[in-house]
Amino acid sequence: MDIHDISVTVYGGMVKWPDNPPVILERALDMDKGDAANVSKLSAGVHTATHVDAPIHFVPGGKGVDALDLQQLIGPALVVRVDDSVPMITAQVLESLDIPPGTTRVLFHTRNSAYWAQGDTTFHPDFVAVQADAATWLVEHGLRVVGVDYLSVAPTDAGAPTHQILLKAGVIPIEGLNLTGIEPGMYDLICLPVKLRDCDGAPARAILTR
Repeated sequence: MDIHDISVTVYGGMVKWPDNPPVILERALDMDKGDAANVSKLSAGVHTATHVDAPIHFVPGGKGVDALDLQQLIGPALVVRVDDSVPMITAQVLESLDIPPGTTRVLFHTRNSAYWAQGDTTFHPDFVAVQADAATWLVEHGLRVVGVDYLSVAPTDAGAPTHQILLKAGVIPIEGLNLTGIEPGMYDLICLPVKLRDCDGAPARAILTR
């Protein structure tokens, strides 16, 4: 069985959403300084690197990440390569991608993945995202999980509509995937978010197997 780790490595100073907390990963106890063990401290927003959004992120009274159905995040997933010339994923773009009927999990591999491959620590506001009309298309076509390869499923200047359409319909966004080197096609997805009580999101480890 081939295992592909599509998670982003977390490290101090990595790229983050502009108004989110910075990522700080440092030793709280250090054997080199005479401590009995090495113990590290992590400080970061929950929407850091590879992570899952919960409904409460944009839906008042919605479920927290600890209440998500893990069965939804495990199972067959289609990786779709979006051409580098595509600036945004729209409903028209989705129509051209020939996503088979019955697909419930889709991961969009765009030019965004190159940022992760290059270790880019600069936030790029023009990343490829899912516009509101595409979010509606995904809901209407029965998608249950939507994976993207940058820090948000939604455009920088229009975050609410896409998130609200997906989350109100029970669609789970997985954000911050690194799909570098992943060929288009069907895989088995396993994505497990950290179990944070009543939280709007959580970092996750995501893999594809085949």
